Amino acid sequence: MSVGLVSSKNSFAKKLSSYLQEVDYRVVKTDKERDDIFKLRYKCYLKEGAITPNAAERFSDDYDNMENCWIFGIYIDERLVSSIRFHVISPDDRKGPASDVFPDVVLPMLEQGKTVVDPTRLVVDHDASRDYPELHFATMRVACMATEYFGADFCLATVRQEHQAFYRRIFNFKRVCEPRPYPTLLKPISLLAGDMDTIRNEVASRYPLFVSSFTERRMLFEQVNMPGPLTRFYEDVVNA
Repeated sequence: MSVGLVSSKNSFAKKLSSYLQEVDYRVVKTDKERDDIFKLRYKCYLKEGAITPNAAERFSDDYDNMENCWIFGIYIDERLVSSIRFHVISPDDRKGPASDVFPDVVLPMLEQGKTVVDPTRLVVDHDASRDYPELHFATMRVACMATEYFGADFCLATVRQEHQAFYRRIFNFKRVCEPRPYPTLLKPISLLAGDMDTIRNEVASRYPLFVSSFTERRMLFEQVNMPGPLTRFYEDVVNA
């Protein structure tokens, strides 16, 4: 590897790490926060041609209300700039997007006693991405922290063909099946998976941004008085 390429990678990693000084990760706790995220999802997915328009201009599904679902908003200067959700799927709690759409792949993992983190609905505000072009990295960091906190054996990625290169290049994920129809989306989705024992140290070495402390993970995931599924006042509108 050339010196120039090494320098470029080091500079990029340093720039990513500097994001942590500006980024505020928040677990969604209120209906207002959820509604803001559903609006952002709608705007992003519609722009990509992944969904059809709806009058409510919101995008949500039943998976958002599962007890093993975590929804995060990512903020910079109090502005919602991106979002991600994930499900912790385990032998004790088997429901989630990936286990429903790819049961032949995910359920055998659970039968072996494995736990997987299933990130979905990663969206980045288009205008914010011009100011912060590495927001996808900062957003995906939530899933990295979740895999460590919940002791996940695998981290998954259910993504369209055009997004697979990101997960293969950055996380060394492997595609484990061909594209399939996916609930609420117009385009087929493939399943990629990363074995945490195999990729953890390599990813941390190349991209220190994804490293987190035990204290930071506890602050995010050991929330006091975390609610269960919140009220569904918006559902009739979203699904209209």
